[in-house]
Amino acid sequence: MEALYATVTGFLAASGLYLALRGRTFPVVVGLTLLSYAVNLFLFSTGGLTTNGAAVIRDGVNDYADPLPQALVLTAIVIGFAMTAFSVILAMRVRGDQGSDQVNDQRGEESKEDKS
Repeated sequence: MEALYATVTGFLAASGLYLALRGRTFPVVVGLTLLSYAVNLFLFSTGGLTTNGAAVIRDGVNDYADPLPQALVLTAIVIGFAMTAFSVILAMRVRGDQGSDQVNDQRGEESKEDKS
């Protein structure tokens, strides 16, 4: 189970990094979202993968789920959602202002050369 979990986390991180390095804004936003998912899975795995663990510590129960990684993941989900919303709004604004969604668009340099 741990090997599958680590493989999925690594695949999400690699896919997110690949998409974050693309030249258009939409793949960059999707890549950042995938990286956020990979970080969430990593944070969740830091508590240990336990099955049938008690959620609340009680007397006589030795196997329980650690609540701290769960709280960190919930916080990271909220932060990731806000980051994604901000990235989408920023990408829409750049598309409207520049007329292109290319990340490495050379229009700014060409307009400087035209003025001189």
